[in-house]
Amino acid sequence: MKQYLDLMKYIRDEGVKKEDRTGTGTISVFGYQMRFDLAESFPLLTTKKVNLDSIIHELLWFISGNTNISYLVKNGVNIWNDWPYQSYLKQTNQEKNYPMHSKEWKEKMKEFIEQVKNDDDFAKVYGDLGPVYGKQWRNFEGVDQLDQVVKDIQLSPDSRRLIVSAWNPKDIPIMVKSGLPPCHTLFQFYVSEGKLSCQLYQRSADVFLGVPYNIASYAILTLMIARVTGLEPGEFIHTLGDAHLYSNHLEQVEEQLKRLPFTCPQLLINKSKNNIFDFFVEDFELINYQSHPHIPAPIAV
Repeated sequence: MKQYLDLMKYIRDEGVKKEDRTGTGTISVFGYQMRFDLAESFPLLTTKKVNLDSIIHELLWFISGNTNISYLVKNGVNIWNDWPYQSYLKQTNQEKNYPMHSKEWKEKMKEFIEQVKNDDDFAKVYGDLGPVYGKQWRNFEGVDQLDQVVKDIQLSPDSRRLIVSAWNPKDIPIMVKSGLPPCHTLFQFYVSEGKLSCQLYQRSADVFLGVPYNIASYAILTLMIARVTGLEPGEFIHTLGDAHLYSNHLEQVEEQLKRLPFTCPQLLINKSKNNIFDFFVEDFELINYQSHPHIPAPIAV
């Protein structure tokens, strides 16, 4: 994962200070690209431990078309909790009582998540993120983009229209209310010499926290679609718009940059699956993953 470490160094050394929506502040660059050969290895970060089960659950959640965090929290995945929780506090006029990331805020979040897990009516009101990724992938103005792109890869592999977009301008104001507009906005597939490659355009990239998840997630998606279309894996190409390090992540970045990476692992996928909608977490096996310890850092909401 030298490409990822090089990105962090580049932002640290060449980036400019910018204010942002969250009020946290960033060091930012605009326009950057990384390439990962999926035939060689699986691009899972080794300079800090990354929870692959969370990434797979999130991806399967996207693929299913689901937009409610209840599925995620019931499976121990907490990466989306902050946005609906903060929206809940705002909607119930409790925001001033629980300053973000305070001890009280964290305790109240535990109560919120337990209620989402155990009360379906509560989850329906406060656990939904609006028409985010899964909705757009599976029902963009009535079009199931994911199903269509798989069929198009099979029927017309040389097409230059093998695209799925999560950016739906009509739905952006709705997404803002309980979550945030899609950061990974559009991805395109490319077939050459029997290999499937994928390029993701990501408008906004939290490089320390989010990007390792994004790399792994779209690498898995590419491997899955290659499997069900009978192709070999090619490259995952990650193109970033605003790539940034939050100002409250800089110490963690320096800690990570001191660590020497291990060899990337391999990911095995159940060979019997031939439908993109039939995968479960148990269909994936990570081989030879060695990593440094996890480095915690706050999420900017």
